[in-house]
Parts: sequence; structure tokens; C-alpha cells
Amino acid sequence: MSLWYLPGLPLLGALACGLLYLLSLPRKRGGGHAHGHASGHEHEHASGHGHDDAHAHEPAADHAHDAHAPAPGASNPWFGFFALGPICFALGIAITYFVRLLALKDDARVIESAAWHWFDAGSFRADVSLVLDPLSCTLALVITGVGALIFFYALGYMSHDAGRVKFFAYLNLFVAAMLMLVLSSSLLGLFVGWEGVGLCSYLLIGFWHAKGWPAEAGQKAFVVNRIGDACFVLGSFLLLRLFGTLDLSDIGAAVHAKMAQPGAQLELALAGLLLFGGCCGKSAQFPLFTWLPDAMAGPTPVSALIHAATMVTAGVYLVARLSPLFAASPEVLDVIGIVGALTALIGASTGLVQRDIKRVLAYSTVSQLGYMFVGLGSGAFTAAVFHLVTHAFFKALLFLGAGSVIHGMHDEQDMHRMGGLRRAMPRTFVTFLCGAAALSGLPLLSGFFSKDEILAHAWQHGGVGLFTWVIGLAAAAMTAFYTWRMVALTFFGAPRYDERALHPHESPFSMTLPLTVLAVLAVVGGVLGLPPVITHALHVPHVLEHWLEPVFAPALQILHAGGAPAALSAPIEWALLALGAGIALLFAHAGFHAYKHGPELDGVFAARRPGLYAFLTEAWNVDRSYTSRIVIPVKLFAYFIALICDLLVIDGAVNGAGVLAAETARRSRKWVDGSVKSYSLWVGAGAALLALLWVFG
Repeated sequence: MSLWYLPGLPLLGALACGLLYLLSLPRKRGGGHAHGHASGHEHEHASGHGHDDAHAHEPAADHAHDAHAPAPGASNPWFGFFALGPICFALGIAITYFVRLLALKDDARVIESAAWHWFDAGSFRADVSLVLDPLSCTLALVITGVGALIFFYALGYMSHDAGRVKFFAYLNLFVAAMLMLVLSSSLLGLFVGWEGVGLCSYLLIGFWHAKGWPAEAGQKAFVVNRIGDACFVLGSFLLLRLFGTLDLSDIGAAVHAKMAQPGAQLELALAGLLLFGGCCGKSAQFPLFTWLPDAMAGPTPVSALIHAATMVTAGVYLVARLSPLFAASPEVLDVIGIVGALTALIGASTGLVQRDIKRVLAYSTVSQLGYMFVGLGSGAFTAAVFHLVTHAFFKALLFLGAGSVIHGMHDEQDMHRMGGLRRAMPRTFVTFLCGAAALSGLPLLSGFFSKDEILAHAWQHGGVGLFTWVIGLAAAAMTAFYTWRMVALTFFGAPRYDERALHPHESPFSMTLPLTVLAVLAVVGGVLGLPPVITHALHVPHVLEHWLEPVFAPALQILHAGGAPAALSAPIEWALLALGAGIALLFAHAGFHAYKHGPELDGVFAARRPGLYAFLTEAWNVDRSYTSRIVIPVKLFAYFIALICDLLVIDGAVNGAGVLAAETARRSRKWVDGSVKSYSLWVGAGAALLALLWVFG
């Protein structure tokens, strides 16, 4: 069985769903397809702090969709198979390869597909192949495993959406591109997947483009990511000049020798910084994080897939995959750690005041991605991947749980208009609690172990690591507070909606089953990376560290060439664990009890500190600054070019030349009147003039 089946099956699913959709479109008179279709039973709801998606079972004049409109292709009996089957088969293949890797020796756990030649460019030969090692296998299991649960959820969530067949075509294509990204053996193939997930995010975020603002959100995501992608391309060109290849394993193996060459250290650092610029775009790090909160314009399954299993993890994977390159430049690692810490702080502080339930989770993702980069910046590559895995579990759970709440509330996503939903949605409530506990880092849950491992490594790293550790603790406190604020506002207190007009209800089995599975993973996922004091006491290994050790050994050898930092003593480890647990419990308790009776505290905060409240609501005014200092000046400059340079100067010159030619022709036309007498006069005059020139010349 070839590795190409992993990305190939979702790609076939995308093609099959796309064909079902296209062939089922109603035909207009004259043979053309009618492309206008209902956007679905969900509609987007603006809470005053952004836009988001929610289910709507009644048609609305301003939403250009009809919940009961026919869905092209959905009546085909093969639709469910084409929508869900490919990713389930891909998950089965990923598990099969995982078992095969386990059977190999630790230092031989690499499976590579046959390479095929793509193109030549001078002396550069581009070959394409796929490689499965412990790192790419881990990501493939997360993508297909969590992705399959999201797909299953989406079958129920999008069941009334008239464009659901096209939606699953995009969704399958998204997964295929992400699998291509993590399995490719070269930066060139990785870039194909990198751009593929960017395209699919544009298509899925703007899925309900007829409403206007989702299309704008999709365009924003696309444009912001192009900035990062430009850095990625420049970094790739620099690596090609340095190493003569874009093969990831060859680059990693050659870094140590390249470091000894004069002047190479600076170029290696520059290449690392440029690639990290690409990561800032894809993984929503400061200053390119502003697209991610607006990505909530897409349906909830899209939000879960982007935030948990696919696109935003791409940057973390790239740094981990090229860990020897980044380990060769400690200063670059420090930059990565500082940017990650700042991003974690911005995301966590902004989540404190959001009212939209999905917007809280969006800024939470920004913050948690920052933690992953703090881990990478501290040289804790395994810890960063560990947090990537656990975050996929609890963040997918929370987004899908938020979608279940929105579904049961018939459009509402403003937490100020919820309350008391635990009685109407018991299964959603229990599973949401599991995700919230993991996100806030409550003891013994998955998020507790993965987050605290990153913070412990930051402490151990020293120097800049101590700064990131302090910021990480502050962000952890805010995370616990806003998470349980969200739980309290949504599920506790008196109902703050019209109980006569609105009757919340539990979601169907197709939506609650994935929630249950993800809740179990969010609770027990921490066993993949128990801290050393526990593994030593129980005489069990750190599962992920042992599994990923062959992948990160070259990077750690380079990073610790002058000697590895001393391991933390057992008392310090216990103290750090106790500190993390204490902060999580204290601020979770504070957040819950401050809001369990309602959102009055938000009003008090806004009244007493309006400037700070607005500052946090607008995510430190970063997006607003871009609009005022970059977007508006660029638009004004574009208008100047269009009106002055183009219309007046260029068009004026071209049109003026045309007018001059026309006027000259009009005046000279009088000389050509068709009269033989006139022509004879002109010929005679010309002959006389020539004679005079001949006589006197």
C-alpha cells in the first residue's frame, strides 16, 4: 500500500463530491447551470463583537438562503460515502502505517514512497515523494482522526444546508492538502500543501459569500497569509542556495557541517527567520494573527478543522520538521519564543472580554498556538508537538460544543443572551466541561500536562526562557478565567433569552457522538506526556518523547553542543506543577463565580475602564492599526494612482493623442474634396514650387 493513498483518498472524495454537486445543479434554459443555491440552514449572526455562524431554520430576507431549498447532489445515495468514507479510510491507513512504524527499530522508523520526477530548473531537479516518520505519522493521525470526527459531526450540522455537497468537496480537499503538507519529503511538496490549505481556508471561510462579510473574511485570511507565504518562499530560495536542495532530510543532515563554514551562521539565521515569518501567517502569530478571529465566518466544522487539526498547526510542524536549522541559531529560537509569548498574552487577554462564544475560542487558539511556539523557542520540540496533539482534542471539542449550543439556541451565539443551558443540553454540557477543564489546565487533564511541560522547559531554558515563562503563567491565569467565564455565562445562571419564543434543545446523535469521543481524548490525552517526576515514580516512559526522539535528536545535539542544561530536580518539578495547578484552579474558580449569575461584571468593567475594555475587545488595536496605518493609506494611494496617474495622465495622454489625430484629420479633410479643379491647382502649385527650388537651389 502506497503512502499516496493518505492524501489521495480525501482528494478523490473532494473530486467525487464536486462532481456530484456540479452534475446535480439545475440547468437554466439555454443549457447553462444555475449556480445560485441556498447557503444553508445556518446563518451568520453578529453579536456586536464580530460575526459568526449559527443555525437558522427560518429563511431570512437578508441572508440569501433558504433552509428548505434543494441541495444539489445531496439526494444521491453515494453522497454520504463520498463525504465521510475517504477520511475514514485514510484514518485506517494512517493507523496501519503507525503499527508498521512501531514494528521497526527506533532509528529505522522511516517509510518513504517511490519518488517521481516533477521538473528540472537548471541544475535543480525537483522530485516529489512522501515520507512517514514518527513526527509526520503523529500529525497524520491527528489530521485524519480528529478530522473524521469533525466530518461525522458536519453531516448532522450541515444537514439542512443546500450547499453541503460542495462543502464536503472543500472539506476533503482541505484534509488532502494538509496531509500533503505533513507527508512531503521536500519543502517544494510541503509548499504545495501549504498553499493548498490556504486556498481551502479561503473557500471555506467565505463559504456563505452571498452574505458579503464572510467573503471579506476569506479574502482577509488569504491576503494576510500571502504575506507569510512570501517570507516562506524567500526562505526556501535561501536554503536552496545554501544546500543545493529542498529535501527536508538532506537539509537537516547538512546543517551541522554548514555551521562550520565562514559566514554561514548568518545565512542560516536569516533563512530560519524568513521561514518563521511564513509560520506567523499560517499559525496566526503576532503580527499576522488578525485573520484567525475573522475566520469564524465559516461554518462551525470549518472552525474546528482549521483551529484543531489542520491549517494553524502547519507553522508548528514546519519549525519542528526543520528543527536542526532553527537549533543552529539560538537567537532565532529566542525570537520565536518571544513572539509566541506575546501572542499568547494578546490572545488570552482579548478572550477575557469577548461575548461571542466562538470568538472566545478563536482568541484561545491564538493564545494556545503561542504556547507551542514558546515551547519551540525553548528547544522543547517534543513538548510543542505534545501540546499540538492535546490542543487538537480539546479545541475541536470546544468548537463543536459551541456549534451544538448555537444549534440548540437557534442562531444565538452571544453569551450574554444565554444562561442555564445545562438542563436543556446535558450531553453538550458535560462534554463541554471536559474541554473547558482541559483548556484551562486543571490538574491531571491533557491540557495541564502539555502546557506545564512547555512552561517547565521555558524555566529550564533560562535567559529569555524565564521571560516567556512569566508571560506564559500570566496567559495561563487569563485562560482559566475566560474559559470558566464562558462556561458560567453559557450553562449556568438564569436564562437570559425569551423562554416563550426560544426553546433550546439538545443536538442529534450525529453531533453529540463526536463530542463524547473528543471529551474522552481531552481527559486522558495527557498520558502521552506525563512529567518526569511521575514517569520515574511509575517506571513508565514519556510516550511522545520516546516516540519522537529519533526525529529531534539531531536538533538537540546541535542545540546542546556546549552541554545540555541540567535536568530539573524533583522538588522544582513538583513546585512548578503545583504552581500551574494552583493558578488554573484559582482563576477558574474566580472566573466561574464572577459570572455564574450573569454578565453584570462585564458592564461594570466597561463602565469603569472603558479605554482598557475597548483595547482588549479590539485585540490590543492591532487590526485597527493595520486598517488606519496600512490599509487606508494603501487604498488612498491606489485611488491616487487610479484617478490622477491612470485617468488623467495615462488615459489623458492616450485619449489626447486620439483627439489630436481626429482633429487633424477633420481639418485636413477639407483639402480632399474630390474636385479635379482643386487637385489641378494643388498639382500646379507643387510644380511651381519645385521649379523655383530647382532654379534658385
